[in-house]
Amino acid sequence: MEIIAIILLILLVGSMLTFLIDSFSSKLTGITAFLFSLAASVVFFTQIPSGYQFKFQLAGLDLQWGLTDYSYYFAYIIFGMSVLALLYSIKYMEGKGRLGYFYGSFLLTILGMFGVVISQDFVSLFIFWEIMTWASFLLVIYNAYYKVKTKGVKYMIFSAIGAYAMLTAIVFIRVHYDTLLISEAIAKGAFNFEQYIYIPIFLLLGFSIKAAVMPFHVWAPSAYSKSPMSFTTIFSGAMSKMGVFGIGLVFTSIYLGTNPENFYWVRTILGWLGGITAVMGTIYALIQTDAKKLLAYSSVAQLGYIVVGLSTGTKLGIMAALYLTVIHAVFKGALFMVAGAVEKQAGTTDMTKISGLIRRMPWTFLVALVSIIALAGMPPVGGFVGKWLLYEALITESNNYILVVVVFFSSTAAFLYSYRFLYGLFLGQEEKDTKDVKEAPITMLIPMLILMIIAIVSGAVPGLIFEPAAKAMEAIGFQDVTWQMSSLTNLWGDTTNLGLISMLIGAVFVIVFVFITLKGYKNTKDVGTKDISTSGEIPKEWENLSFQQDFFQPFQRAAAPLYSMNMNKIWKNLGENLEAFFGFFRKLYTGNGQTYALYVVIFLVVLLLFKDVIFS
Repeated sequence: MEIIAIILLILLVGSMLTFLIDSFSSKLTGITAFLFSLAASVVFFTQIPSGYQFKFQLAGLDLQWGLTDYSYYFAYIIFGMSVLALLYSIKYMEGKGRLGYFYGSFLLTILGMFGVVISQDFVSLFIFWEIMTWASFLLVIYNAYYKVKTKGVKYMIFSAIGAYAMLTAIVFIRVHYDTLLISEAIAKGAFNFEQYIYIPIFLLLGFSIKAAVMPFHVWAPSAYSKSPMSFTTIFSGAMSKMGVFGIGLVFTSIYLGTNPENFYWVRTILGWLGGITAVMGTIYALIQTDAKKLLAYSSVAQLGYIVVGLSTGTKLGIMAALYLTVIHAVFKGALFMVAGAVEKQAGTTDMTKISGLIRRMPWTFLVALVSIIALAGMPPVGGFVGKWLLYEALITESNNYILVVVVFFSSTAAFLYSYRFLYGLFLGQEEKDTKDVKEAPITMLIPMLILMIIAIVSGAVPGLIFEPAAKAMEAIGFQDVTWQMSSLTNLWGDTTNLGLISMLIGAVFVIVFVFITLKGYKNTKDVGTKDISTSGEIPKEWENLSFQQDFFQPFQRAAAPLYSMNMNKIWKNLGENLEAFFGFFRKLYTGNGQTYALYVVIFLVVLLLFKDVIFS
């Protein structure tokens, strides 16, 4: 049996076994899912080299599976994040019901994602895409109450739109180019907007929805925040990258085509959609009081940066996008795990209800701090390298200075919600309700700490990501890709020498620590949220008067016009209008035979009156 088929079989058998095991031992369910994902990962990393292919026929169709350096790059993310997320899940999901349902769907989602990246024909791609979508939908609605189901329906509607768009493109490729192989379609120019413009547009629509590109992003915040946090780690960190994977395939054909300059407008549109996605995701993240919802909007914003990088069409821009693809999976996966740990230990992620957890959960805070630094693009962690490459690509190669300003604004504003996340959960006054909170279990801490270490190492030794990213770019058609083309690596080589910067940052922490100690840390008084000036008014018991409450109000007032542009309302109005439109035509079907006979007579009369026009 082929190695790829063995990996898929391991994941499928694991999915079915978790359903069975849960019926007599819920404690073993999570361990079983983890072991099967680990087994699949070990087989993948040790037995499948890049360039491996497997051809076969099914129902008369020539199908092909395999791994190029490009698909291998995304498979690293899938298996790396999946193993860590399932290890984290063992304790996170402890005590919850329907674990067989949860872990079975989880492994099917991994199977679907792996199937997407190994598919070298459109039939396999579409089948695995649907497996991934339906399995993830089951996890979005896992917390089965009304609001979650409503958000799940929204996710499924947009996923269906994307799937039908992809299927339409595949049918047209078969009709016009007589092939179902992705490589042959690219070679024949199916994606390059020259002959059949609707083919790449339909494909980009399907992939962009999964990547949560504006204006198709509205499903993402609710789906990310309502799913169990252990799955959201994969949802945001890996599954959203399947959209990036597809966009990269389509746009490479444009960049490397015979006349790429003729399609500047396509790149411009995608670039601005990415920039707007980054800004609006950031703007809405700022006003969230729930940490999960804040991270969900932040994920949308970070995906916008990746789309901007892909839109440049330059080697440096694509390199930035691929680098950010990995580093986003790392730090955002860690942050969702942090939110899940807080939820597990404190019972909520509402930043108006809990605060001051740094003393109770110091290791979780450390992971949050490093991951937030990576998210904000600050040295010495990997997020800094990714954003440097993106800015450099936009300034030196694309000359798109206005888009640079847009992306820089989003990145700068990200500092605000990063601060809110840290302060809201960890740095504020300690609440009485959380004084008995304990640190997260070790099986939840280990995956978080691993991701934190990766974020740090990727900043100090970016070549660990640059090397496979360069190979991935060459696999999709770019020639002589070298990551030394950035001024960052020209100055610092294959390792980023951030010794001085690291020492300065460390010195700041040391100075603050010494200052607090000298001031008399042990003698300071613990104050609650009510122990502040209230101008002579006595606050009610339920009133939260801490600094974290509404401290973004001035910004919200300044950005009020942006908040009025609510895409959810626009999509809702569109849906209601379509429902009314089709409702009108539904009234024509009365079920009365005489009415239908009248319709026939009217049709014949119209046909006779306009026969010369119709049949001329």
